[in-house]
Amino acid sequence: MAEATPNLSSDADAPVPWRELLYSTYTPALALVCLAVWLHAADALIVATLLPSIVAEVGGAGLVGWIVSLYEIASVVAGAASALLTMRYGLKRPMSLAALVFGLGCLISAVAPTMPLVLTGRAFQGAGGGGLVAMSFVAVGVIFPRRYTARAMAAVSTFWGVSAFLGPLIGGFFAEFVSWRWGFGFFAAQAFALSLWIAFRPEHAAPESRTAAVFPWKRLMLLCSAVLLVSYGGVEIELVQTTICVLLGAACLALFLRLDGRAQDGRLLPVAPLDIRKPTGSALVLILSLSVATIAITAFGPVLVTAIHDASALTVGYIVACSSIGWTFMAVLVSGSPERLDRLMIALGMALVVISIAGFLYAVPNGPIWLIAAFAAVEGAGFGMAWTFILRRTTALSDPRDVQRISGAIPTVQRLGYALGAAYIGIVANGSGFATMQTSQEAADVARWIFLGCVPFAVLGILAMITLVRKNPMGAQARLEA
Repeated sequence: MAEATPNLSSDADAPVPWRELLYSTYTPALALVCLAVWLHAADALIVATLLPSIVAEVGGAGLVGWIVSLYEIASVVAGAASALLTMRYGLKRPMSLAALVFGLGCLISAVAPTMPLVLTGRAFQGAGGGGLVAMSFVAVGVIFPRRYTARAMAAVSTFWGVSAFLGPLIGGFFAEFVSWRWGFGFFAAQAFALSLWIAFRPEHAAPESRTAAVFPWKRLMLLCSAVLLVSYGGVEIELVQTTICVLLGAACLALFLRLDGRAQDGRLLPVAPLDIRKPTGSALVLILSLSVATIAITAFGPVLVTAIHDASALTVGYIVACSSIGWTFMAVLVSGSPERLDRLMIALGMALVVISIAGFLYAVPNGPIWLIAAFAAVEGAGFGMAWTFILRRTTALSDPRDVQRISGAIPTVQRLGYALGAAYIGIVANGSGFATMQTSQEAADVARWIFLGCVPFAVLGILAMITLVRKNPMGAQARLEA
């Protein structure tokens, strides 16, 4: 076969009308996926809105990074196990359990008198939310034919956009007029209702094979330990302690990757997940790097914008929400793009994300507020432009036997990037005085250091993107000829 752009299915080049998908037999599955994503996405945004109120009541400013880190590492553990669980049990039981765990976490945070108990609740929410989102991606990759994938992802993004609008509005309402505690209670009720709804419906998709693999607790604990060690190193910045924690965290992550790659069955990630020479590796490195680089505005942006610009809880919530709004708008706009444009969409989208990171470096410390919101929208638009096509191109160029594992790995690696990013940025933040800042000028100085710390990972993400969009990624040609 002569070297050329991989000859992917022709049906992916023909945009599918929305009516065809919405009136198909896949509509119930699409509704389930969208509702699961709504629960996770809206909660993430409401917590960003409530964060200043939580810190004001229970304290723990030095642990702000842990609110994201613990949520994300629990999401990573649940997400990493999701592909294995769905291959073993189908979608129904794992998704129902994930919604139940999420609701329990919301209840714990709602009654928490101290920040450590809030963090405990956030860990349970992360386990439930991460499982729901990862299994939703598995559902899109497994249940829907490839010709429906872009439209299904656009529908999911639409629900994410609805949450982007309603999440801060709900959070602002509870923060200003009721209590942040009732905000968690509101989502607990939704989670329990979703769990019951899933439990009493027929199975949405039977697993292709029921593997008898031993559940990989040791590998998952190594993954968890990696983020916890890096996070702990950032609570109190001391040269020796912080260095040791970061190095131990890196060692745990490396050991996890080594053991997972050697596993005979029950692998959590695709083969060579960080090998930038291959499509899967370059896609996962791209997602990991840019997730690290973009978590700062969500994890630390609300407190910084409040301290620097005296913004209200509602305003801060909508600044964070602009990212999801931009993601939704762009995802819907480009969802009908043919597969031959995948490389262009990925390149343009990731370029927008990098531009937004540079924009935050200027706008967060200097303002005005509308400019911060604009760069948040640009960041979301970049991800919305590229995300569906990263998934489609990666699965098209990879081993068909790994499609389900890749579909679950993409959101899992994204959450790992958020967790490691929050831990890493926590070190930068506390090292530059985040926990002790008193004036708006001190907060502005901290903001500059935080967003400057995001730049190296943005550069790494661009390098990985270049590999992914090459005309003939290494290994793709051999797979197509097999």
